[in-house]
Amino acid sequence: MQVIRLTLVVCVSAVAAAQSPAPAQPPSPLTARQIWQMQESGTSAGLRGIDSVDGTVAWASGTGGTVLRTIDGGAHWQKCATPDAAKDGATLDFRGVQAWDAQTAIAMASGPGEKSRLYKTDDGCKTWKLIFANPDEDGFFDAILRTTEDRLYVLGDPVRRIFALFQSEDRGETWYAAGELGRDAQADEASFAASNSELATYGPYLLFGSGGGAAHVFASVAKCSPPPGNPNGPATANCVVGFHSSEVPVVAGTPASGVFSLASRRISAKNGLLTAIVVAVGGSYDHSDSAARTAAFSTDGGEHWTAAERPPHGFRSAVQWSEALKAWITVGTNGSDISRDDGKTWQPLDDGNWNALSLPFVVGPDGRIARLNPERLP
Repeated sequence: MQVIRLTLVVCVSAVAAAQSPAPAQPPSPLTARQIWQMQESGTSAGLRGIDSVDGTVAWASGTGGTVLRTIDGGAHWQKCATPDAAKDGATLDFRGVQAWDAQTAIAMASGPGEKSRLYKTDDGCKTWKLIFANPDEDGFFDAILRTTEDRLYVLGDPVRRIFALFQSEDRGETWYAAGELGRDAQADEASFAASNSELATYGPYLLFGSGGGAAHVFASVAKCSPPPGNPNGPATANCVVGFHSSEVPVVAGTPASGVFSLASRRISAKNGLLTAIVVAVGGSYDHSDSAARTAAFSTDGGEHWTAAERPPHGFRSAVQWSEALKAWITVGTNGSDISRDDGKTWQPLDDGNWNALSLPFVVGPDGRIARLNPERLP
């Protein structure tokens, strides 16, 4: 999305006062809860990518070619080698990361055209290999998601009014364009590269969200078949055969509003068919304190949507279901919230500034990384 394509900067002006400074104010009740335990990241980069492998190993990514890794639950964060450092790596904005373990991960750079790239490491981020660059000069990568041990998807902004979607069946080594059926975008509609969570999945279904001119969730059945003329080839051709879109009752209509993040909780329907609870969050980035229409939920896998009765207390850019907590957590630029009733109602947790979430970790601007303290949850 164009509004998220460049680094989002908030300018703050300070005016010196002639009198003595006012005494420090006590922390707000939300901050005082210490839901999130701050960690030392060793960087001031804006962080929007985070992927927790198991709560001990995790990877984070952000501006200035930054990729970080921890192998001890965040007690220490290591700054990785910068991908393509000898070329232009320090100018890349890594908005997403997907990891297998402490050694293997893919970092996604988001930018116009070929500035959208994928780099892979197999040696614990000592070295990186460029594995894919956006083939569309008008394209822009928004999210990367690993759905199985070998399969990954990359979502991009619309090119010629079709949402871009690429897939890999070999752990990211080779990439193919998915079919175009059902991914038509309305005028000024696109996705957001705000938290690497515009893609979600459950079972064979793939979903993605949109914003700007409209707020939709697109849902598809993933069916894979070998390439035409090569029955023994990899099952990559037309892996995603079609999508249908549903309107979502969150704020939309401006370049900085819409669905920013999706997550699912897989369930089984009464008739035995697989479906899921799906939660969408977003709102208006330009009005981060507005709670109106910042979340919605679906009980049928994303086909029909209902606005949250009591939404999060502001704009939200990431959401995740925690099976261990039996709860949903969502974060954004004015804090975080929890829902224990599948997105119908939300309760504030803190008032920090966050971008992205992969439990138990959360990341934000200026190198902010924290770990969830579940004992402090209400």
